[in-house]
Amino acid sequence: MRTELVTTLKRQATELLSELERNKEPILITQHGVPSAYLVDVETYETLQRRMSLLEGIARGEKAVEEGRTLTHAQAKKRMNRWLK
Repeated sequence: MRTELVTTLKRQATELLSELERNKEPILITQHGVPSAYLVDVETYETLQRRMSLLEGIARGEKAVEEGRTLTHAQAKKRMNRWLK
């Protein structure tokens, strides 16, 4: 992953965006030597968002199991049938 100064982003935004689109490699933007942001292409960002959503759903499911909030197969099927009508 490459690192760029925020001033480089300001001066060469079009070029950086073109490279980002072509290479799909995130760029770390620093400000005063401190990491400030990551620049990623749209496709990568959307993929990360979908993955995060899936992981959050799994975490909610694991917590429900730990807390005993589970259903039998028949109960779950009955609930799903109500939703699908």
